[in-house]
Amino acid sequence: MRLDHVSYASGPEGLDATAARLAEQLGAEPIDGGVHPRFGTRNRVLPLSDEHYLEVVEALDHPAADLMPFGQAVRARTELGGGWLGWVVSVDDLSPVEERLGRPRTPAHRILPDGFELTWEQIGVSGLMNDPQLPFFVHWTSSREHHPSHSNGDTGIALKSLAIAGDRDRVKAWLGEPKDSPLGDVTVQWQAPNGQPGLLSVTFTTPRGDVTV
Repeated sequence: MRLDHVSYASGPEGLDATAARLAEQLGAEPIDGGVHPRFGTRNRVLPLSDEHYLEVVEALDHPAADLMPFGQAVRARTELGGGWLGWVVSVDDLSPVEERLGRPRTPAHRILPDGFELTWEQIGVSGLMNDPQLPFFVHWTSSREHHPSHSNGDTGIALKSLAIAGDRDRVKAWLGEPKDSPLGDVTVQWQAPNGQPGLLSVTFTTPRGDVTV
């Protein structure tokens, strides 16, 4: 299990303006990630070191965005002004997660601007909607070379830490990991919720120094 990516819902200014703002803060170059046909969303990707990436996502004016949990979650966050949607962990095998959570995996894909189909499976978006401190799980079925973190070479920008308002024990139980640091070298700073739990901020190491968004 490892941290895969963090997801940021676009604000009222729209996807491109939100992605450009974050890219300017980090000194990065946003990449058009294409469309999630099943979810009614599209994204921009900021590749990071160590096979991590930052996704900026918006809901489309499409029925799928109203029907599917991920589209619903993105739209709801944008309607609140945009901001951090959640965090995502990747696993080599989703079967234990299916068994522990008692729900099936969902096949997913994203069509890149060049027509390439990026594929994965996921579980847990409904958990994120009900309790935003919880990550959801992905298992990539596309080959490793096509992982979004590889879209632009090594940018020299790395994900350093997450600040989450929530319950460490609740999240550990959801992850199914007894270890205090299941995400390896990515530090999680836990804060007591003062209102809605969830991902509060992310700190990145950049050539300009540490940047917290």
